[in-house]
Amino acid sequence: MKTPDEIVGMMLSGDAYSKALGMQLESLEAGNCVLRMKVVEHMVNGFNIAHGGITYALADSAMAFASNAHGVQCVSIETAISHIKKVQVGDDLRASCSTLSRNRKAGIYEVKVTNQSEELVAHFKGTVLISDRAW
Repeated sequence: MKTPDEIVGMMLSGDAYSKALGMQLESLEAGNCVLRMKVVEHMVNGFNIAHGGITYALADSAMAFASNAHGVQCVSIETAISHIKKVQVGDDLRASCSTLSRNRKAGIYEVKVTNQSEELVAHFKGTVLISDRAW
């Protein structure tokens, strides 16, 4: 069986989007993951704040890595995000994913996205479908 680091390494090697956004893995274990990302100029919308898809992508990747690190392939089937505080160019974001519930068929995860001041900027919750395919 592959280790969580091996699994996420394989996932990241083919994840052009996470790499293009500059996501960096800070910590990982089965069911938990912390990712970091710096907000840069090309990530802002017409209000000169980060597009909501930026925090969503960071949270979604954190959930993907945390859920798959158990050793079986998982895909998201439902997600939701609340944007709590504006995110601006220069912000250092940290997405911390933890498992709320997991059984043989589904897992529910929570991701808290904070900025460099440890202020909560987004709250994400997602459900994954757990397959029977090992990594």
